[in-house]
Amino acid sequence: MPPPVSRRAVLAGAGVAAATAAVGGPAAAAGRHARPRPTIVLVHGAFADASGWSRVIEHLTRAGHTVVAPPNPLRGVRADSAYLAAFLATLPGPLVLAGHSYGGVLITNAARGNENVRALVYVAAFAPDAGETVPALQSMFPGTGLTEAALDFRAHPHGVEGYVKRSAFREVFAGDLPRSEADLLWATQRPGDTATLSEASGEPAWKTVPSHFLVARGDNLIPAAAQRFMADRAGAHTVETDASHAVMLSEPRITAALIAKASR
Repeated sequence: MPPPVSRRAVLAGAGVAAATAAVGGPAAAAGRHARPRPTIVLVHGAFADASGWSRVIEHLTRAGHTVVAPPNPLRGVRADSAYLAAFLATLPGPLVLAGHSYGGVLITNAARGNENVRALVYVAAFAPDAGETVPALQSMFPGTGLTEAALDFRAHPHGVEGYVKRSAFREVFAGDLPRSEADLLWATQRPGDTATLSEASGEPAWKTVPSHFLVARGDNLIPAAAQRFMADRAGAHTVETDASHAVMLSEPRITAALIAKASR
């Protein structure tokens, strides 16, 4: 496993990138024959929505990046991946995809065959190989708090959805956020359909697309050991930080810096 990159080093890198963006005007860009910057696509996971990327979006847009954060239907691996792939097909030019949690499964599948995708960024995310399921990766190493006892199951006309219980939400999902913010995330969480749990992932895009991985050492949903395993297997450039599963909210600078690095 590559040695963890310090927070200071990551922030310094982000500062250099921002400074370069500020200095490089139209004339400089023309002189370098610079290629267009990729559009950054941020994909949320279960028990969250696209607003979870809001702080990361602020950092990236201030640095001049174009960012979109589409909704994730959370209906199943095949359906959600197809939805994202169709969305990506509407975007021109180069793309960088970043997925959080279950969103990592979707970028792994939706990027396959899309020649515009230049890089994948996994943010405390699942990066499955062909045939693997979310529960198998989550339980590969000890430490997950997202057990059946932590979930409320609610039926709907087409199946059953899982919600993280309020009593478990902060500890499992957002342990380094204030209680008031964790409570807000719990109240607005988007459930995942339980059909997702039994669906195997397809041939992974990370076998052909350069990958980056942000490991959250304090993650109580996807154990850090599982994240390292997936990152190493994908040959990803890896950064680690002491953060919860909600690392994009508690450490938006580090998250944005890694995504910006993948975009260069």
